[in-house]
Amino acid sequence: MSAAPGSPLQPGGARRAAAGLWALVRPVYDARWTLLPPLTGAAMLAMLVGAVVVAPREAIEGEVQRIFYIHVPSAIAAYLAFFVVFVASILVLWRGDMRFDAVARAAATVGVLFTALTLATGAIWGKPIWGTWWAWDARLTSTLVLLLIYSGYLLARSLSDSTDVRAARYAAVFAIIGFVDIPIINMSVRWWRTLHPDPIVTTLPGNQALPDSMLLVLMIGMAAVTLLTLWLLSLRAETERIGVEAEELRAQVDRLEADGTRAGRGVA
Repeated sequence: MSAAPGSPLQPGGARRAAAGLWALVRPVYDARWTLLPPLTGAAMLAMLVGAVVVAPREAIEGEVQRIFYIHVPSAIAAYLAFFVVFVASILVLWRGDMRFDAVARAAATVGVLFTALTLATGAIWGKPIWGTWWAWDARLTSTLVLLLIYSGYLLARSLSDSTDVRAARYAAVFAIIGFVDIPIINMSVRWWRTLHPDPIVTTLPGNQALPDSMLLVLMIGMAAVTLLTLWLLSLRAETERIGVEAEELRAQVDRLEADGTRAGRGVA
């Protein structure tokens, strides 16, 4: 049975399909500098108003519970950023294209930022509820491990040249293995006895323990922090791309200068 003309199953069909998809996405991607800043600003403002004004006061934990609307979206944003690192690292190994290494480094920076924010907001929330800033809870500890893994990844890449393909491949392997920690974090409340409550959001529709008003504010927070993540990823990826191009230009200039020096000595 032969594939129909133009089918993705034909040789080159997948490439044509990807090109067609990119043609549809390209206008949105090109408008990211115009769309993302105002959308992010409006969504963040809506999240703050919702968390402070709209969401009701939690009966047991009180006002400090309002940090929940930043804490949970920050954790999801970190997972999203590290998923981008995971995919980009696979592409580094598969394609050997250093542009994907730049994307991975950019996403790792954003992921580390949001992981640190998750731990910080968790500590602020936990102090009045648990009576301590930190506990060696399974979820807290595994999240700290995640922060250390990708901080180590960024440190390793910073110690090598941004155009070093071998270093990029080694770092990509490390980043892919490090992503395994995210399912561990997610399942930690089920596998071990922890201070964290059982999931109250990621359940079947209609079974959430949150009131509708709290769930609405949380969804707004998710959208706002996701937009902020996409904006930061775009900014950081563009910075990394420019840095890689500058390194390549510098290397070309150095080679031209070296060739010119050798030629001058030969004439002399």
